[in-house]
Amino acid sequence: MIDSAVYRDGRRVASPATLAETFRQLREEPDGMAWIGLHRPTQPELHSLATEFNLHELAVEDALEAHQRPKLERYGDTLFVVLRAARYLDAQEEVEFAELHVFVGPDFLITVRHGSAPDLSAVRHRMEANPELLSLGPEAALYAILDAVVDGYAPVVEGVQTDIDEIETEVFRGDPAVSRRIYELSREIVEFQRATRPLVGMLHGLMAGFAKYGTDEELQRYLRDVADHVTHTSERVDGFRQALTEILTVNATLVSQQQNAEMRALAEAGFEQNEEIKKISSWAAILFAPTLVGTIYGMNFETMPELHWAAGYPFAILLMAVVCTSLYVIFKKRDWL
Repeated sequence: MIDSAVYRDGRRVASPATLAETFRQLREEPDGMAWIGLHRPTQPELHSLATEFNLHELAVEDALEAHQRPKLERYGDTLFVVLRAARYLDAQEEVEFAELHVFVGPDFLITVRHGSAPDLSAVRHRMEANPELLSLGPEAALYAILDAVVDGYAPVVEGVQTDIDEIETEVFRGDPAVSRRIYELSREIVEFQRATRPLVGMLHGLMAGFAKYGTDEELQRYLRDVADHVTHTSERVDGFRQALTEILTVNATLVSQQQNAEMRALAEAGFEQNEEIKKISSWAAILFAPTLVGTIYGMNFETMPELHWAAGYPFAILLMAVVCTSLYVIFKKRDWL
């Protein structure tokens, strides 16, 4: 348990140290309200709360297991809200998500956090500094929490926008690591969409129940303002998704162009290499012909044709010249030389 307090007329009248003491103090305050803050509570703690405030077992099970999508459910006179808070980590340049469960009843509000965000102590202090608003009951505290979660999205939006701007620069600079960064940021934006999109419907659902549940007019204005902010945030996140899709397409095009250029360069290098090989092979063949003739006539055998022929030497020279010239003409016609 992080903090527990009992309020009357918007002012803290008790700060119990245990859940049992909180239950006792609340019973002694007929018009009081208990605000209990928990962080990763144990099963016995949640079960004691469920027994005292008649919480539905399905909601308690969700709060224990976490990993729930944002949602709003009513169990009799108790409202169960699941929120996904987010914060931008500058050092890692990534978005961290945390889960928050809120039970709202006629005289109590219970928060169950699975993560470091949002800072509910700041929310509590802000509400305690405004007793008139807090005196409106647990719904006022719920709307303050909703406002804190939604306001926490603003730095995340700015951080993601900066990341996208940097990625655009890296794409056109040809950074080879940009593809991985695009993929990682795309996953974060998908998670961000999962946090913000359901929240729009949840807030509109609360607004639709104003008349039925007799919500105070001040709280109605408060909730409408939160709904406007989350709608704006959701639209920007959707825009980020579209922008990343377009950046990914551009990056794929640039990578393809670069690969084509590299393949073209390799093909040109191969062509030039083939041309050089042709020249080398041609000259090797031309030089091989006189070498062959000279080798044959240079063998040291006594019984050889033309060995004592007076015209043998001129004939050999003439034969070498004819063969070399013929090969040169043939290779020249084929553009090998």
